[in-house]
Amino acid sequence: MSLNIDLDDFPGPERHLDETGQQRLVVGGGCFWCTEAVFLALDGVTAVTSGYAGDREELANYDAVCSGSTDHAEVIEIVYDSATVGLGELLKIFFSIAHDPTQVDRQGNDRGRQYRSVVFFQSQAQKQYVADYIRQLDEAGVFDAPIATTLEPLDVFYTAEAYHQNFAARNPGQPYVQFSAAPKLEKLARAHPQRLRRSS
Repeated sequence: MSLNIDLDDFPGPERHLDETGQQRLVVGGGCFWCTEAVFLALDGVTAVTSGYAGDREELANYDAVCSGSTDHAEVIEIVYDSATVGLGELLKIFFSIAHDPTQVDRQGNDRGRQYRSVVFFQSQAQKQYVADYIRQLDEAGVFDAPIATTLEPLDVFYTAEAYHQNFAARNPGQPYVQFSAAPKLEKLARAHPQRLRRSS
């Protein structure tokens, strides 16, 4: 990811979206192990589940999705307490830290439509809010390339196999986690220390 500004100056959405209670955001940005790790670290996020969205139930399994023959994306379902963290803050972290939104059907060495940058919206209000933010970032020239994130309606979220859940935290020494997830967590800690979940 190549930013034209310092991460400290990365803008959030220009407008606030009124939300109350628990809310849900479903996004894809490459391998779900790494995006999951970023959002699990945030205060106000009550649950993060890795899964699949974009195609039929019978194709919602790791082997089928990794084959690249389905229209599913690897996604995470983020459940959050809107009194603690808002959609705008989650989107800011999604676009600035969790993945590279300028890459098309890939993240780093992971290639294929299953790794696309995507927000699966659940309402027209959510769709418009994300679209406005993408337009804001593009017009500000925050990245050195246009944002490629697609907006797709969420029909069904399918939970991934149990061994994928909380993968990075359970497998900190795994090479892929060290190479991809760990740097994102370090970047999150540097840029947003006040947003991190307090250890109990």
